[in-house]
Amino acid sequence: MTGAVTMMLSGMLGTCLLMLILWVVHLAIRNAGIVDAGWAGGLALPGIYYAIAGHGYPPRSVLMAAMSAIWGMRLAYYLLVTRVIGQPEEGRYVELRRRWATNLALKFLLLFQFQALLCVALSMPFLTASVNTRPELSAIEWIGFGLWLLAVAGESLADFQLQAFKSNPANRGKTCNAGLWRYSRHPNYFFEWLIWMGFAVFALASPFGYLGLLSPALILYFLLKVTGIPATEAQALRTKGDEYRRYQQTTSMFFPWFPRGGNAR
Repeated sequence: MTGAVTMMLSGMLGTCLLMLILWVVHLAIRNAGIVDAGWAGGLALPGIYYAIAGHGYPPRSVLMAAMSAIWGMRLAYYLLVTRVIGQPEEGRYVELRRRWATNLALKFLLLFQFQALLCVALSMPFLTASVNTRPELSAIEWIGFGLWLLAVAGESLADFQLQAFKSNPANRGKTCNAGLWRYSRHPNYFFEWLIWMGFAVFALASPFGYLGLLSPALILYFLLKVTGIPATEAQALRTKGDEYRRYQQTTSMFFPWFPRGGNAR
């Protein structure tokens, strides 16, 4: 257990350093959206590090590392391309600048470092799996992997559909309600949470793996109550107004479900 704690502390130092570097970059480019890409990449890196340092059963460690790396790097790349590189700062962060007003550099530094600490807490499934020496993969681990695979495919599809909608000039200023977005206002967030459920289920086969359940619980709380849906919907209401209010009335907020009323398309 001591070795696992040492690994976690090392992972925390590495993630805090990454976020410090990204904070300096954000000062230069004046786009705090890079913290979102850093969050995804900052979770992929501990997954890989734990697999190398953990000395667990190699197939288990490699599979979990691959799961965290594929998820994290895909999401980090998507966020960099759509929200950072050549893009204006996302409305959520513009609003934060307006509300915070003073000492912005310090306040954003705290935001970046909070994301680093959140990465450490969320990486618990990676850590517990990486120190499990049991020489076989159990049924529950394969179930967790299958759930993760389904969720990554769903999140990738939701991201693709949203980007395709936004890339059409005719849709400028409109709300995407096509594809998965017809059944949930935030299918990307729903599948993101499902990915973490997959990680947590996979970790249940390892000693102290139940600690991994903290990850999807935290993800769900932040998505529903803090930085996910509340901030995203507030920005959508500011920019789209009544059209988005009608979308809220007809479309499930989080869990995919059939639209209510006339949102047929």
